[in-house]
Amino acid sequence: MKRILALILAALFTLTLCPAMADYTDEDYAAEAAVIPTSLEGKTVILHSNDVHGNLAGYATIASMKKIYEGLGAEVILVDAGDFSQGTPYVSAYKGASAVEMMNAAGYDVVTLGNHEFDFGYAQLMENLKAAQFKTICADVYLDETGEPILDAATLVTTKSGLKIGFFGMETPETATKVNPSLITEVSFATFGDLYKSAQSAIDFLKAQEADLVIGLVHLGVDEESKPNGYRSIDLYENTTGIDFLIDGHSHTVMTGGEHGEPIQSTGTKFSHIGVIVIDNETKAIVNNYLVDTAGITPDEAVAAKAQTFIDEVDAKYGAVFAKTEVLLNGERDPGNRTEETNLGDLITDAMVWYVTKESGTEQDEPHEIVGVTNGGGIRATIQPGDITMKDINTVLPFGNTVAVVYVTGAELLEALEASTFSTPEAIGGYPQTSGIVWTLDTTKPFDQGALYQLNGKDTTYYGPASIQRVTIESINGKPFDPEAVYAVVTNNFCAVGGDTYNVFGRAYAAGTTFDTGIPMDEAVMAYITEVLGGDITAEQYGEPSGRETQIREEVTEEAAEAPAA
Repeated sequence: MKRILALILAALFTLTLCPAMADYTDEDYAAEAAVIPTSLEGKTVILHSNDVHGNLAGYATIASMKKIYEGLGAEVILVDAGDFSQGTPYVSAYKGASAVEMMNAAGYDVVTLGNHEFDFGYAQLMENLKAAQFKTICADVYLDETGEPILDAATLVTTKSGLKIGFFGMETPETATKVNPSLITEVSFATFGDLYKSAQSAIDFLKAQEADLVIGLVHLGVDEESKPNGYRSIDLYENTTGIDFLIDGHSHTVMTGGEHGEPIQSTGTKFSHIGVIVIDNETKAIVNNYLVDTAGITPDEAVAAKAQTFIDEVDAKYGAVFAKTEVLLNGERDPGNRTEETNLGDLITDAMVWYVTKESGTEQDEPHEIVGVTNGGGIRATIQPGDITMKDINTVLPFGNTVAVVYVTGAELLEALEASTFSTPEAIGGYPQTSGIVWTLDTTKPFDQGALYQLNGKDTTYYGPASIQRVTIESINGKPFDPEAVYAVVTNNFCAVGGDTYNVFGRAYAAGTTFDTGIPMDEAVMAYITEVLGGDITAEQYGEPSGRETQIREEVTEEAAEAPAA
């Protein structure tokens, strides 16, 4: 039977090994075929996922892998490194609870939190976790009232063979600004050196429990925007001792090793890969780690059927076609909404501005020019040419954010754009998609880093500009830009209260110069498409970005482009 299972494994899986990668791009995912074992007797296997983002069907795949590896003789532990509660209507419609049910069905053992676990608020998260049949751990999120961690920092898993594997969990401190701050007022996140101290304390606890191996489930990632604060997984590894391996999430990276060979593995997103770590029970050492490309894996029938119940329910509610597009609407991250102007960003911000003036009228805004700004990180999917359903729009805008208006001066608007492009051309979630603003970003100039932004009396993870060096605004709605004028900025309620890099808007919120329309962004976009565009998005309207933003980058000579990588 085991030989048959091994043959099935060989037929279904493309097992791949990936060397350490300096730039962490999928394009550099240079794979080699792995040797498929005929037996895993005497081995413990950790299967891991991260950044599933609502791909409920994928849980049937990892459940299938678990059964196959167990059939080969391995003891299997199933873990996740966060961001399972948000990303498609199949989880957002249930405020993340459907993901917990699916993880129960797949048989997860240990899980940590990602920033998107807090999207529906701290109270909703804790309510969801009451149903969890797995252990949830997190060492660096604290309840303000008591100063205690909201969850156990670590847990020890003892296998049938007697192997003791210690897991500790870490959440990105960027959650403080990547989630609507008004939904997480009860908690604080360890920042700077305290992040490392939280991890080290958990590691030391596990060592005191005589753990044979210490493995971190860390939702930190390797994004460049996280580098200045030292919040990446590679920074954590460098600043702690006693870690045997890190299972990483947050940056959607496909890797089996860190930049300098650190023992860090990450699977990308939405079950594009599943991570495998093989431990020898006798030597108590990690003997292999690799990624499995999930294409072609036969899903577990029972888990797939459970996922389908959620999918069918949401499709019945959101699956109706209401419009069509003859062009692809770009919802990519990089290059895309986190690095440059996109046609989808143009469409969304135009819709937001239109809806505010349509619903509220312009009487109270007559003294001000009205513009639109939304964070590129809030745009989560591409819309392909063809029919458009409510589900498509909800997938693009899954967070339930509403349309809000913030009143700021021209100088404050300029600061917001400067702060939100500090790492460009590297991707940043706060990257401004705009309407009514013609502006230029010169990435050849350095960001003049000023003081650390604060929000609600707490440090954030972003810095304000000490001076404006990179961004200039040419015009507002065709009129000259005035740094002293007051502008009505239509944005989302996340940015309006200071989320992401929009601390300037948060200050306006604190001063009472903000109002929330209560209109969900997806509803505003759908209304704009049907009422203004007649249900038909054409190439003439949104075939390409409209040129609202000009970006100056370092020129790459032909010789440099052809030069081999170091």
